[in-house]
Amino acid sequence: MEKTAIVIGATGLTGTHLVSALLHDGYYTHVKVLVRKHWFNPRPGLESIIVNYEDTGSLQSLLKGDTLFCCIGTTIKKAGSKENFRKVDFDIPVRCATIAHQNGVEQFLVMSSIGANLYSRNFYLRTKGQLEAAIEAIKFKGTYIFRPSFLIGQRKEFRLGEWISKYLIQLFYFLLQGKWKKYRGIKAATVANAMLKVAKKNEPGTYVIESDAIQEIGESPIAV
Repeated sequence: MEKTAIVIGATGLTGTHLVSALLHDGYYTHVKVLVRKHWFNPRPGLESIIVNYEDTGSLQSLLKGDTLFCCIGTTIKKAGSKENFRKVDFDIPVRCATIAHQNGVEQFLVMSSIGANLYSRNFYLRTKGQLEAAIEAIKFKGTYIFRPSFLIGQRKEFRLGEWISKYLIQLFYFLLQGKWKKYRGIKAATVANAMLKVAKKNEPGTYVIESDAIQEIGESPIAV
């Protein structure tokens, strides 16, 4: 049976790994990536579509398939303001999820963040918590929220704060045990692998997957 995966945030660190994993795995016969500008080279099974995320009519025609993966995200510094950050990290995922659900998409997998909390005093973590609550309210057949710790991988842009935090966490890697284990840095490729594997299991319900569980899932073989 042919299956279609839709990816938003495909050009980011985790999204790039996810698209590669989807194409190599073969579980999805059609991989549709929605991007703001052309980025992916043509490949069998891959459809790269330039999209305006504020164009609801266009999104309604494009967000059709079996599974929607969301790896979209930015930083306040890169976005230029908290308002612009929220447009990317909250508005776009919720808008796309709402339309996809209306179109009959059954699964939604979204990358949130470790520490996401609806009531956090931290704007970033509060926004992520609000995102999770909004997504859960949409009621997909399968909703999977991933909360990775600091992502390890080669980014296009340099993030000083993230670089410092990542190396501090890696320095104390083996000291992070028990309830602190989820704070270990995690490779973006591992997160992508975990997202694909969870999607393939296709278990109904709503799941919040913390970083240590993502690590365990992502490092195990992908089910056929």
